[in-house]
Amino acid sequence: MKRETFSWLCFWALAGGVLFAPVAAAAQPTEIAKLRQQIEILRQEVLLLQSLLTNMQTRQPISAASYAAVNLSDNSVLLEKNSPQAYPIASVAKLMTAVIARENIAPSQTITLTEPMLKPLGQSPSLFLGLQVSVENLLKAALIQSANDAAEALAYSMGKETFLDLMNQKARELSMTQTVFYDVHGLNPANRSTASDLVKFVAYIYEKHTEILGITRDNNFWLPDATGRFLKFQNVNNFYPLSYFLGGKTGYLLEAKQTLAGVFQIQGKPIALVVLSSENRQADVFAILSQLK
Repeated sequence: MKRETFSWLCFWALAGGVLFAPVAAAAQPTEIAKLRQQIEILRQEVLLLQSLLTNMQTRQPISAASYAAVNLSDNSVLLEKNSPQAYPIASVAKLMTAVIARENIAPSQTITLTEPMLKPLGQSPSLFLGLQVSVENLLKAALIQSANDAAEALAYSMGKETFLDLMNQKARELSMTQTVFYDVHGLNPANRSTASDLVKFVAYIYEKHTEILGITRDNNFWLPDATGRFLKFQNVNNFYPLSYFLGGKTGYLLEAKQTLAGVFQIQGKPIALVVLSSENRQADVFAILSQLK
C-alpha cells in the first residue's frame, strides 16, 4: 500500500512539471483562470495523497467507536466493534439516496433546480437556480463531491416525503432494523445506523448497483457554472486513488465525527468495511486493513 501511494505522489509531481512548465507569460485571462484551477486541483490531489501516506504509516489504536469488516464472498465477520450500536452516519446517507434514485427515476430525466432544492448547505456553483440538469449528473454530484443540494434535488423530483419514505422502506426491506433516515443528504444527526446494518446495505449495493460504487471512485466529473465555465467536482471519498478501493461513501458531521461505508478488495476478496464515529477515518481504515492482511 505504501509503494502504491508513493507512486501516485511521484506521478502527480511529474505531471505538475509537465503540465505547467510551458505556460507563456502573456497568457489570456481565461487561460490564467484555467491554469489556476488546474494548479488547485493538483494541489488537492497531492494533499490527499500525502494524507493517505501519512495515515498509512500511523501506528495508533483504532479511534472509531464502532466498525465492522465482513467478507462479502461468504458473509464472514472478520473484525467488529460495537457493530449493533447506532450512531449518526452523516453523508453515508447519500448511498441510500443513490439507490432510491437508481431504482425509481430514469437517469436521463431532467430536473429544473428551484430555490428549495438549493437550500441545504454544501452547494456547488455548477448547480444554480433554473438549471436543467439530468438525474445522472445530480447523482454524480451527490456521490462524488457530496453535494447536498444535488441530493435534495433528487428527492424533490419525486416529492421529498415520498422519496424519504422510500429510503426508510428500503432499509426495512434489507432488515436494517436500527437504521432511520430523516433527510436525503445526511445533515440531520438523527440519520442513524449501525455498522451491522450498513454492512448489509453495502452488500446490497455491491450485488445490485456496482455502478454506484463506480461513481464514488470518479474524480473527473465537471459541469459548467452559470457563466459557462466548467468546474470540477472534487471527489471527497478519501480512498478513491487506491486501486483496491472498490467504492463507498464518506461523511462528516460534528455529531457523527468521521464515517465510512465502502468495499475494499483485499487478497482478491471483496470486504465490506464500515467505520462510525471515528476521529481519524483514514488511519482507522488502514489499521483495520492491516489487521485483515
